[in-house]
Amino acid sequence: MKAVIQRVLSASVVINGVEERSIGPGLVILLGVSDTDSLAICEKLARKCAGLRIFSDENGNLNISAEENGYEAMVVSNFTLYGDAKKGKRPSFIRAAKPPLSVDCYNRFVEELRKTELKRVVTGEFGADMQISLVNDGPVTIVIETDDWVA
Repeated sequence: MKAVIQRVLSASVVINGVEERSIGPGLVILLGVSDTDSLAICEKLARKCAGLRIFSDENGNLNISAEENGYEAMVVSNFTLYGDAKKGKRPSFIRAAKPPLSVDCYNRFVEELRKTELKRVVTGEFGADMQISLVNDGPVTIVIETDDWVA
C-alpha cells in the first residue's frame, strides 16, 4: 500500500458533487492499494499513520502525533498513487489493485484507523468522483510505502 499523509489545519471532500465531509486539524491520508497487497498490513499502516510524530511540540520540533493532539483524519482512496509514468505520457495503472482487494484493503485500513486514539476518522467514498480541499499545514507531507513490510 501507499499512503500520502498531509498535516492539515482543515480539509473537506465533496462526493459526487453533493455530499461534503470535513475535518479540523489533523491528517489527510490518500491511500493506494497495489495488486500485491493484503489485508494483513492494514493494521500496521493505520497505527503508523495515526502515530506519526509530524506535529510541533513547544520547541517547534516535529515530535507529537495526531493521536496525542486528539486530532482527526480524512482517508480518501486513490488508485492513481500506483500510476507508472516511466514510459510515454499516459500513466499505466496496472499495479493498482482492483476490487474486491482494493475495496477490502481500503475498508480494513479505515476500520483499523478508527481503533486508534484519533478523535474522528471521516472518509471519501471508494470509486466516487471527489473534490478535496485542504489547508496543508507547514506544509508537511509524508509518503509511506509498505512494499517491503512484514505484517
